[in-house]
Amino acid sequence: MVLPFGFFELILAATCYISFSLLRQRHAILYDWPLLGMLPSLARGVGRIHERCEEILRETGGTFLFKGPWFIHMDMLATVDPSDVHYIMSSNFLNFPKGNEFREIFDVLGDGIFNSDYELWRGHRKVTNALINNQRFQRFLAMMTTQKLAKDLTLVLNHVASKGVVVDMQDVFQRLTFDTTCMFVTGYDPGCLSIDFKHVPFSQALDEAEEAIFTRHVVPKGVWKLQRWLGFGNEKKLKRAWETLDDVIAGLIARKRKDLSDGVVSEDMLTCLMTGQQSYSDGFKQDDKFLRDTILNLMIAGRDTTSSSLTWFLWLVVTHPHVEEKIREEISAIIPESELGKPRVFKAKETNKLVYLHATFCEALRLYPPVPFQHKAPIKPDTLPSGHRVDPNMKIMFSLYGMGRMETIWGEDSCEFKPERWITDKNMIRHEPSNKFLSFNAGPRTCIGRQVAFTQMKTVGATIFHNYNFEMVKGHIVAPNVSIILYMKHGLKVRVTPRWP
Repeated sequence: MVLPFGFFELILAATCYISFSLLRQRHAILYDWPLLGMLPSLARGVGRIHERCEEILRETGGTFLFKGPWFIHMDMLATVDPSDVHYIMSSNFLNFPKGNEFREIFDVLGDGIFNSDYELWRGHRKVTNALINNQRFQRFLAMMTTQKLAKDLTLVLNHVASKGVVVDMQDVFQRLTFDTTCMFVTGYDPGCLSIDFKHVPFSQALDEAEEAIFTRHVVPKGVWKLQRWLGFGNEKKLKRAWETLDDVIAGLIARKRKDLSDGVVSEDMLTCLMTGQQSYSDGFKQDDKFLRDTILNLMIAGRDTTSSSLTWFLWLVVTHPHVEEKIREEISAIIPESELGKPRVFKAKETNKLVYLHATFCEALRLYPPVPFQHKAPIKPDTLPSGHRVDPNMKIMFSLYGMGRMETIWGEDSCEFKPERWITDKNMIRHEPSNKFLSFNAGPRTCIGRQVAFTQMKTVGATIFHNYNFEMVKGHIVAPNVSIILYMKHGLKVRVTPRWP
């Protein structure tokens, strides 16, 4: 066969172009491949994506333009610049909504508070804020948390300690927060935290959905949409997970309706919503879809973020004995003398005095934020305070994981675990602006449940460190997973021993 004239010349020209392009970029952080952009280089390091983002942002001074394939809109400006964060999250909030693409990626969340914008979001926030700040609900939450710790958490830890077996504390915390969240959202205790460690389909479905959502961030939209249409890969898992989530939530709603018709009423959120104890904004319909979306969004907020925080907190404290000692000294100082040297479960009000414990959680959240990244997209072209131009075809990604480790933000000891950085000379918690400490979001979308989360975390933290010693399993590898929630890839394997007879 005779090849057409110029074929070899074309191949030679293409080869030279690619070779010179790579040679020119031999010191580049991510190769910008012809046609494909930086996507192949990013995909190669996706197994440690959070650490890679941190490295890139440190080397580029805090802002980096990722160029996607030329034929799809995947360009992304990654930043940890506090001035840009403040501009996007606060001062020019209206130009940076979650947007349609965000809703597509997180479609399993429906029209809940995390997925909505504008009036729909304001309505959700108004309803949720009123529920969480209701005094009756807060008393219910405090009582329920104390009961769960006394009844189930101590039972499980005493059991594994008596057997001398290794336990995955990440799994324990996920079960604990799943139970407590389900209780304060729906009023029902699913009893996942028990000595038999029973299988929890809802929790597994959440994990699989979150992994699939992460994949949608790093592959072209057309690819994951094709997978969804053909029904394979992570999209197949997501479809199954979605069905499980819907089935479980539908069962909870039906059960609540029956209880209410039988005159059984409690202080949980679902009861308030279904009985009209909470007023709705214009346009809200109290239908099953609204209830489903609200429950799912609150379950993710309560289970995932809190259990992730507790897991990293425990590991950091156990691997820093001087911090553990200070926490125990502070705890002992608030215990009545007659109760020293005895097992006990702490109440929410008692933990208000634990400044160092609060600081330790802040430090753990700085280094290991439960949501390691988030993204926005402008409605119209804009210029950020850092001088970078952005447009509607470009995402803006905040790396919360990287932000907590930047020397330009936190100083030369930014990668060190130092709870003391959060304590003032007057022994109070130091306030850090939210555009610097973004774990609870910033601006109008600042987390409504921040105080609830700290109360629950400190109650758990005080209880476990007063009552137990934890020893890391030798050789166990601790590393972040690849998901939209920052869990440990291999769990947190420890041995537990009681501190008191």
